[in-house]
Amino acid sequence: MKASAVEFRLRLLTHALVYTLGFWAPWTVPLHWESGIGTRQLVAAWLMHTLHLGFENASIAVTSTALLCALLAACLRTWGTAYLGADVMSAGAMHGDAVVADGPYRYVRNPLYLGTLLHTFALAMIMPPTGAIFAIVAIGIIQLRLIGGEEAFLTGKLGQRYRAYQAAVPRLLPSIVPRVAASGRKPAWGKAILAESYMWGVVVTYVAVGWLYNSWLLGRGVLISLGVSLVLRGLLPRSAAASTPGSSTPAE
Repeated sequence: MKASAVEFRLRLLTHALVYTLGFWAPWTVPLHWESGIGTRQLVAAWLMHTLHLGFENASIAVTSTALLCALLAACLRTWGTAYLGADVMSAGAMHGDAVVADGPYRYVRNPLYLGTLLHTFALAMIMPPTGAIFAIVAIGIIQLRLIGGEEAFLTGKLGQRYRAYQAAVPRLLPSIVPRVAASGRKPAWGKAILAESYMWGVVVTYVAVGWLYNSWLLGRGVLISLGVSLVLRGLLPRSAAASTPGSSTPAE
């Protein structure tokens, strides 16, 4: 179960398409707008029934969980991008001359993909229910395929060095303690924050308007975050590593 080179190159577009369908797919829109029931309301109702919470407490619990997922996703992706490099993170080809064994990569092999999964759960709370299920399942499959493709590429490129790293560091469930020694790479936090500005925009959106329980307003905040991030990412300087395959690994 591994992604092809074409799937890897188009991964950002594929993610955007999945999220768009999650929010506005033809099979979700009529039911969602007629009933006015979204995923947050359904989850809150389930909490009310199973834990006997009041509506306000159930709603706060759901929104807090979504905000936590968005915050963890932004932190994890920024941390990973700072050590991997913004150029490598957004590159269209897989890179692999050396194993990155610093920052989050000492605890989990795929921190960027894990961050994307957490981010998907945060977005799913403001999607129509069937759109949320579709997005979670589709993004999960895409992440596993991308991981499979990268692992096959890196094993072929790095051989025993990467197999030893695989054996020591878990794939998606982070270790509590570092599993490998640091290699001494220095993080580039400024570029990482710019590269992951969309993730932080979603966090700000949840903090600012999440407590209004207005999915329409939250959705507009997500779109604004995406637009702003595209502008900010355009300001990132491109280094030689961005055009020369094989500068770092893994690339997520």
